[in-house]
Amino acid sequence: MLTALRAACRSFVHAWRGLIHTVVHQRNMRVHLVAATLVGFVGSGIPLGLAEKVTLIFCVLLVLFAEILNSALEALVDLATEQLHDRARVTKDTAAAGVLVLALGTVVVFAALVVHNWPVVVASQERIWRQLALGLPVAACVAGLVWPRRPSLAVDLLLFALATLLLIIQFRDTASTVFSAMTFGVVVIAADAARVRRRAPSPPAGRDARTPKPPLPPP
Repeated sequence: MLTALRAACRSFVHAWRGLIHTVVHQRNMRVHLVAATLVGFVGSGIPLGLAEKVTLIFCVLLVLFAEILNSALEALVDLATEQLHDRARVTKDTAAAGVLVLALGTVVVFAALVVHNWPVVVASQERIWRQLALGLPVAACVAGLVWPRRPSLAVDLLLFALATLLLIIQFRDTASTVFSAMTFGVVVIAADAARVRRRAPSPPAGRDARTPKPPLPPP
C-alpha cells in the first residue's frame, strides 16, 4: 500500500513537472492560462446550468491538454531531427493547427453559451461587471507570473498574494465555486511556473523547426 502510494506521488510529480515545463517554455500555453482565468471569472459571474458548466470547463481543459501534447510532440521532433527538415516543420505546424482548432472551437462554444443564456446575462449584469472588475487584475497577475522574465522573488510573491486576495473577495459572491476553484488552480500553476523560471539557468531554445540547428560533432 505504501509503495503504491509513493509510486502515485512520483507519477503526480512527473506529470506536474511536465505541465509546468509547458507553461515555462510555450508562449501559447501562457496565453491559454490567461484566457482560462478570464473564462473562470465570467463563469463565476453567470449562473449557468450543470451541463453548460461542464461543457465550458471541458473545453478549457481540452485546449490546455492539446497544448501539452503539442509541446511533447515538438520535443520529440527536436530529439529526432537535429537539422532543418521540411517534414519536421509540417509535423510541428499541423500539431499547432490542432490546438488552434480547439481554441477556436472553445470560443464558439463560449459565444453559444452566452447567446443561449442572454436573458440570464442581462439579469446578472451587476455581478458580471463586479467579477470582471476583479478578474482583469487577477488575469494581469497571472500574465505577470508566467511572463518570460526573471523578476525577484518579492515580485512573484506580491503578484501571487494579490491574485489570491482578489479571488477570496470574488469567492464571496461567486455564481460557481467550480469556476472559482479552477481560477485559483490557474494561479497556482502560474506561481509555480514563475518559481521554475527563476531557477532556470538559461531560456529554452525556440520551438520552430524551421530554425536550423548546428550539426552534431563527429564521433
